[in-house]
Amino acid sequence: MWNRTSGGLALTFHLAGINNQNFLMRDDQTGSYWQQITGAAVSGPLAGRHLVLVSSDELSFGLWSAEEPGGTILEGVAKYTSKYAKKDWEKEIAKEPIVLSFADPARKLEPRTVMLGIRADGASRAYRYDEVLKEKLVLDHVGSEAVLLVVGPDGQSVRAFQDRIPGSASAAPAAVAAGAAGQDNLPGGDVSSPFYRTFDDAQAHPTDAAWLKQSASAPVMMDEATTSAWNFEGCAITGKMAGRCLEPVDVLKDYWFDWRNYNPKTTVYARPAEATPATTAKPGQPGHS
Repeated sequence: MWNRTSGGLALTFHLAGINNQNFLMRDDQTGSYWQQITGAAVSGPLAGRHLVLVSSDELSFGLWSAEEPGGTILEGVAKYTSKYAKKDWEKEIAKEPIVLSFADPARKLEPRTVMLGIRADGASRAYRYDEVLKEKLVLDHVGSEAVLLVVGPDGQSVRAFQDRIPGSASAAPAAVAAGAAGQDNLPGGDVSSPFYRTFDDAQAHPTDAAWLKQSASAPVMMDEATTSAWNFEGCAITGKMAGRCLEPVDVLKDYWFDWRNYNPKTTVYARPAEATPATTAKPGQPGHS
C-alpha cells in the first residue's frame, strides 16, 4: 500500500499495463508510469521518484473483524462491478505463463511459491509462507536487524516485528542473546531474550467468529527475560512489559519469482532443521540461506 501523494501532489492512478504479472500504474496528473511492487516512477515527468509505503497488514477477514469491530469495508462501485476481478482470480492468474522463473529446486522454490518478503537495513530476505505457518514463530535477521515473525490465532495471518524488547534507545536484539534469562534491568534499558510460542494452536477454531473475537487479543508468545506475555499485535498484556509494544516490520506477501526479480540480492530463510551442517542454527537462533 502506497501513499499516493508525491511532492505535494495527490495522484490518481489507473492500471496501465502488466510487467511479468506485476502491474504498471499511470497517474492522471503527469502521465508518469509507476511500478506496483516498488512504488517507483519508472518513466515520465516523475521518473525516479518513489511513493511512500503505508504500513498495512494482510489478515484473514475473521481476525481483522475481531481486532477492529468498528472497522469499515471498502465497497465496490456498482457501475464498475463487471470490471472487477472475479473470486477465482488467483486460480486463473496462476495458469498464466511467466517470463521469469528463478526456480530453485534445492530450496523447494517454485516460481509461484508464496513468500513473505522483508526489507530492512539495506537487505532483503524471503520466507516461505507455508513454512512460517508451520513454525508459528520465527526468530531471524534481515541484514543486521533482528526480526521475529509470528502467526496469528487464525493460523493464517502473519505479522513481523523488530526482535527487541523495548526500553532504552540502545536496543539489543533478542534473537542474538539466547542466554539473556535473568537480566532484569527494566524499565531503563532493553533486554535481550528469546521469544517462545505460547498460544495453544491445537485448540484453535479460526472459523468461529466468537472464538476469534475472544482470541484476537490473547497472548501468543512470551519472552524469556521478563516472562511477559505478548499478543498478535505485538503488545505485552501481562508481566513487566505490560503496555509496551514491539516495533512493527513491514511484510510483503508475494510470489517468489516476483520478489526475486525486484530483490536480486535477497536471501532465503531456511528452517534450522533444514539447514546444512555448516549453517545449522541452534535452538532460538536464526537460520541462514
